[in-house]
Amino acid sequence: MTAQPTETTTLRAPLRARASVPLHAPSASTASRPTTSSTGPQVALTVLCAAYATGSALGWGSEEIALFMGDFGLSIAAAVAAVSNFLYARSRRSRFRPAWLLFALSSLMAALGNGMWGWYEVVLRVQVPTPSLADLFFLCFAPPAIIGLLVLAKRPVTKAGWICLGLDAWLIAGSLITLSWSLALAHTAESEGQSVTRTALSLAYPLLDIALVSMVLALHFRRSPGNRTAVNTAIGALALTVMCDALFTSPLLHASYRSGEILDAGWFAGSLLLAYAPWVGPMGGSSYEERAQGPGGRYQVSHTRPISGSLAALTPYLAAAVCTLGILYNVLNGHSVDRVVLFTACTVVLALVVRQGIMLLDNITLTQELAQKENHFRSLVQGSSDVIMIAAPNGILRYVSPAAAGVYGREADELVGSELASIIHPEDLGRVVHEVRRFLAASQVEEPTTRIECRFRSGTGAWLNVESTINRHHGGLILNSRDVTERVRLQAQLQHNAEHDPLTDLPNRALFTKRVGMALTGRRATDRGTAVLFIDLDGFKQVNDTIGHQAGDELLVQAARRLADSVRSGDTAARLGGDEFAALIVGDGGRDHTAREQQIYELADRLRIALSQPYTIDGHKDVRVAASIGVSFAEPEITAGELLRNADLAMYRAKAAGKGRVELYAPQMQADVVRKAELATRLRSALRDGEFALLHQPIVALDDGRITAVAAQARWRSSQGILFTPAEFLRVADDGERTAELGRWMLEQAVEQAADRRQSGHVTPVAVRMSARRLLDRAMPLSSIEALLTRHGLPSGSLVIELADSDPRVPLDELERRLTALRRLGVRIALDGFGSGYAAITALRRLPVDVLKLDRSLVEGVVESARLHKITSGLLRIAGDLGLASVADGVDLPEQVLALREMGCTHGQGMAFSGPLDEYRLRRALTSGEYPMPREAGEPVLAGAPGPRSHNETPVPPT
Repeated sequence: MTAQPTETTTLRAPLRARASVPLHAPSASTASRPTTSSTGPQVALTVLCAAYATGSALGWGSEEIALFMGDFGLSIAAAVAAVSNFLYARSRRSRFRPAWLLFALSSLMAALGNGMWGWYEVVLRVQVPTPSLADLFFLCFAPPAIIGLLVLAKRPVTKAGWICLGLDAWLIAGSLITLSWSLALAHTAESEGQSVTRTALSLAYPLLDIALVSMVLALHFRRSPGNRTAVNTAIGALALTVMCDALFTSPLLHASYRSGEILDAGWFAGSLLLAYAPWVGPMGGSSYEERAQGPGGRYQVSHTRPISGSLAALTPYLAAAVCTLGILYNVLNGHSVDRVVLFTACTVVLALVVRQGIMLLDNITLTQELAQKENHFRSLVQGSSDVIMIAAPNGILRYVSPAAAGVYGREADELVGSELASIIHPEDLGRVVHEVRRFLAASQVEEPTTRIECRFRSGTGAWLNVESTINRHHGGLILNSRDVTERVRLQAQLQHNAEHDPLTDLPNRALFTKRVGMALTGRRATDRGTAVLFIDLDGFKQVNDTIGHQAGDELLVQAARRLADSVRSGDTAARLGGDEFAALIVGDGGRDHTAREQQIYELADRLRIALSQPYTIDGHKDVRVAASIGVSFAEPEITAGELLRNADLAMYRAKAAGKGRVELYAPQMQADVVRKAELATRLRSALRDGEFALLHQPIVALDDGRITAVAAQARWRSSQGILFTPAEFLRVADDGERTAELGRWMLEQAVEQAADRRQSGHVTPVAVRMSARRLLDRAMPLSSIEALLTRHGLPSGSLVIELADSDPRVPLDELERRLTALRRLGVRIALDGFGSGYAAITALRRLPVDVLKLDRSLVEGVVESARLHKITSGLLRIAGDLGLASVADGVDLPEQVLALREMGCTHGQGMAFSGPLDEYRLRRALTSGEYPMPREAGEPVLAGAPGPRSHNETPVPPT
């Protein structure tokens, strides 16, 4: 059966499809992206709405089906909207989740209301009573929807804002009430024969719709930025519902409406749109926080469209216009103005006046704040030490802050109107233009600013280093610039200090190595004319020890100046550290390598002579040092480190050859270093494995042939069976840790074996050769020597220490004190190598010496050379005058024995008597006690000797 429209039917109709909350408008970046969601839900929604509309238009085929679809169909659609909103709220952890839950509750109330209506009309087939449970559910729909709108809206931050929000809502609601009352409500009341007041009370549902529409329109332009597509979909659903409500309440459709007609299709579509609204939009309807955040979680700024701001500003005036139209409608139709219309219009006008007053006060406050902020901004800009400039897109400066006068030395007015390029250094202009173009082409979100450092012209014409931070400004640029000239200067100074020697201001090792590497790369890689000179100042330590370190520093400064003056402008002179210098001589591209080598050698020799000239330092006019120079030439594929190493090896070869020389690198030098390193490694293991043996060579009195002492000598029989002499294995130790360990071993073995021989009745002093540096080593204190002698019970005079050298770097004062202390312990001192080196006479004058041991070089030529004969004779006469015993080293021939004895030499040591003996042969020689001495030239010395040559160990030649 078909139900006739009644008052109850009129009440339920506007809630057939309730409006949903507008969804979040998308951010600017999100709105600009294409929607990636599928079109399937949209097609399904369109098909359902079209099918329902078709069925409604055709009457569904029967009255029963029409009633069912008009009641339960709308209930199902509202239930779908409730479930959709609830699921969306559960799946999105956003701050708008409560709003969607409220909309789900609101839709649920509409679904229950329509369901109860269908229960009465379809199931029970009775007229719906008034009131009923359906009315209760319908009345519970509007409150949660209104609260949900408030949750979604952009909330005011001030009390005045909340008041204006309330006034705007009332302005809209009042206008809609005026219009509805004038067009429909008053006529409905008159047609039912009821009073207008009672009719207004009975029409609570349309009034709630009016309130809901008022909130939507008032808050639409205040909504938070979010998914605009979802918001527009929800507004479309609301607009469709309001339109259907308006048609239903109009006199044209009010009397003839029945459930299941075409008007229900509008409410049905509104419910489905509400169900679809939460999920529409980019990225499958993601939450506001997910969509509004840009890369890295940063929120993107949403720019409000101008039309939205305009409509929001016109809202109060549109409301007043609606009220006016409602009153004019009644007047023009000859009706008296209804009291409800009059009251509503008055309140709307009053609300408009109050709102305008609040806006006026708010505008005054904003104007004052704007002026205050403008003054504040002006003070910041004008008082800032940074220069702020605004450049137009064509590069013309539109604004320059007053700080330009202090920073650039140019007035701001002078710069305004000029081109930015005119104040940038020409060498920096291309780089600046390229960076600005790249910056303007980049994304503003990804690169909001950029930084450029270049040179600006100051008012004095000088160039200042300026650092500028650049921002976009209406297609142009905002430059925030500051003078960083002092910082750039400081950085350059720090860079210079990091690459230069602080004393001489020459390049240091790091910069020198870098330049050597640069010289060996590129087009110079095959230029064999490039050379490195490695220079060491001989005797520099003496300068420090004698006249002080300050004088040594001054000498280094003067030497650096001489070195820098001796090389070409394109070459590099450097100080590598201490008294070591270097020079890089870049090749000239010539193909004659031999001529280039000779040229570099001559340059190195001139440099050696220049560095060896006397220096005048603090009144000392004759301070002298020598220069040992090693030269290495670039080879194909050689590295900077290898070239420096080769020059260093050549320099050490020059020092070993007598110092004050120039040596060119040869590959054999590297081979010698490798052999030396291998021998040193084997020497370490030999000391640990006990491969050393101690031999003794007799020292014989030249007058009667008695053995007066023995000289201890170490021999090393390696695991390969090679016997090394001291000249070989001591050379590789270089007075290092191994030398100290070997010297300690020799001393302990010599004293121990001398004590054993003493117990056997052979009381013969033992001589141990030791360097001056070893004597001064803290690792061998006097207490250790005293303890060694005491432990083995050697009496005074049983140990002779042969001072192996008189190194000029050894302080004689300290050496004198050490030797004096040794003599107090009963240790005799022999000056070894006497007659060689200029320091021997000085040592003889200063040091407490008991024995002079002539150098082998004097003994070898004493017979053939009259000059050496005289020198040796003079030295022996000095020893006799000083009361010192003398020992000639290297006495190998009978003629030498005769000559030395005639000159007054008291003792001899050499192959003319015996070579180094092991312990067994030594004791046999000591048992005999003496060697026969030649009485005339040509007489065999060893005839009948206790230790004939054939029975002695013959020294193995060096390997």
